[in-house]
Amino acid sequence: MNSTIHRREILLGAAGLAAWPLAGLAQSPWPAKPVTLVVPFPAGGGTDAFARPLSAQFSKVTGKTLVVDNRGGAGGTLGASIASKAQPDGYTLFMGAVHHAIAPSMYPKLDYDIEKDFIPLMLLANVPQVLVVNPKRVTANNFKDFLAYVKANPGKLNYASAGAGTSHHLAGELFKQQTGTFITHIPYRGAGPALQDLIAGNVDCMFDGLGSSAQHIKAGRIKALMVSGKSRNPAFPDVPCAAEVGLPDYTVTTWYGLWTPKGTPADVQARIIEDMKKSLAGDEIKAIWANNGAEIPTITQAQFSAFVGTEVKRWAAVVKSSGAVLE
Repeated sequence: MNSTIHRREILLGAAGLAAWPLAGLAQSPWPAKPVTLVVPFPAGGGTDAFARPLSAQFSKVTGKTLVVDNRGGAGGTLGASIASKAQPDGYTLFMGAVHHAIAPSMYPKLDYDIEKDFIPLMLLANVPQVLVVNPKRVTANNFKDFLAYVKANPGKLNYASAGAGTSHHLAGELFKQQTGTFITHIPYRGAGPALQDLIAGNVDCMFDGLGSSAQHIKAGRIKALMVSGKSRNPAFPDVPCAAEVGLPDYTVTTWYGLWTPKGTPADVQARIIEDMKKSLAGDEIKAIWANNGAEIPTITQAQFSAFVGTEVKRWAAVVKSSGAVLE
């Protein structure tokens, strides 16, 4: 009997050893194929300005292509909806932004929940908003002159945004609230189209993320009058900050983050974060971020998750106090 049991144990052990390599082969390390990065705005906007170079660097680091898939519309919520329903296998990532912390307060019928249907992975970039004007349509040479004109001519100027409920929209509403002025809001399907119309002279001004406006400011196509916050941006030391021009509480930051659909395995999450950190550590990326006036955040995955929750609550309060509505 003992010999029979012994033989059975040997056979079971051999079967287990034979199966082990096959199981190992089935679990290929991430990434084993191209990865899709859903960017919920058209090409040319702030999110895209960071997604493209990140994609190129990621491909160098991993040897696999990171395909940028622009899905603009509905203030960035259309792309978020698409990404939330993707397979949770690590091969569809979502690059969202501050807009997606605002959206729950502006779009009551969203078919996804940014806090429940996604796993927040990491913060990729942090950049202040900037008030930019078309110099041919707005002749003010500085913020003081701009504010004086706006106060004297309520409703005469308009401002473009990436869409209703985006940080561009709320930055404009917050500005109007804190200055007691009125500027007409013109929503677009993304920061790229809005910025193109501003440069073309079809709109007067824009409260844009510095990342997408930076190259156009340097080229003289648009003029920067103010950056939000309490300090000047190192990339644009000649542009005054909000605190300097009498708006100490005007702090609007555009941040960009990375999510994956809920259900993505923990080991895959860890690998994504590791490879993205390596991509952000490259000198080329650091130079691009600095040139766009952006910082590379260093917070952990848990801290990013908590940050998103805090931002959702913060912007809900801003939406309520400003009276901003979908148009």
